[in-house]
Amino acid sequence: MALSVRDVDRFEAARPRLEAIAYRLLGSASEAEDAVQETFLRWQGADVERVDVPEAWLTKVLTNLCLNQLTSARARRETYVGEWLPEPLLDGDPMLGPADTAEQRESVSYAVLVLLERLTPSERAVYVLREAFDYPHREIAEILDLTESASQQIFHRAKKHVADGRPRTEIDEVAARRIIDEFLAAATSGRTEPLVRLLTQDAIAVGDGGGKVPARTKAFEGAVAVATFMRGLFKPSRAKRDLAGGSPGIYVSTANGAPVVVAVLDGRVIGVVTLEITADGIAAFRSQVNPDKLDRATRRWAATDHGEPLFHAF
Repeated sequence: MALSVRDVDRFEAARPRLEAIAYRLLGSASEAEDAVQETFLRWQGADVERVDVPEAWLTKVLTNLCLNQLTSARARRETYVGEWLPEPLLDGDPMLGPADTAEQRESVSYAVLVLLERLTPSERAVYVLREAFDYPHREIAEILDLTESASQQIFHRAKKHVADGRPRTEIDEVAARRIIDEFLAAATSGRTEPLVRLLTQDAIAVGDGGGKVPARTKAFEGAVAVATFMRGLFKPSRAKRDLAGGSPGIYVSTANGAPVVVAVLDGRVIGVVTLEITADGIAAFRSQVNPDKLDRATRRWAATDHGEPLFHAF
């Protein structure tokens, strides 16, 4: 059924919100785009004149498409090469969605996206709709075909799981940027001791190469092991330059609302390192180097001016 211009405009008006919901649910910008496009196809095939509340209809269709995707993704990730990490979104990307409240900002932080991977699909859906988009439980129940009390119970359970995974108090962006600068200075010093002092004793480092870029399949654990790895990562060598195809520029930018280290080579973002910085020190390094999960970051990077790199790696 052909849509009228008005009906297409109604969908396009909802697209930013739908993409922001899908990204939080799936942790992947490309999968979020696909889910939103499939929602449009469903909208195109529906008798839209009989849809009383388009926003509710579109949200229900999108959420259930994402739930199906999450269920199948769990099976696919069992065969994924190495660690699966969410796709980072650089500052200003509209898919990050609303950031008016602390809850909205936290819901799209990289640390929370990692924790959401531990929830069941229904827990993740209820948490995202309630915490990030402030849907009342009555509407969530209608979207997910639940009772209102079940929605409330699932939300409280999901929120507890997320809170339990974040026991440390995080610090503000200015302090985080200072610690990142200290980390980069220590990592390029060629010495392990300055790095160890910046880390928590139980720090971890993990990367997602998706089988396309070399990345350790198991996390480095403990301050000394992580510091040794990071020192080696920034140590110049011809082999690294040959593998990367050059010497990438290193920048500090912002992704998912927090400072990150970005590696750029010939205009392409080839790595985004998210640091989980707490009052006790750096607790985790999560490196996204899978090129399939950096296309959107590269497009965003090309659209903004970042000046000269802090230095060139390798």
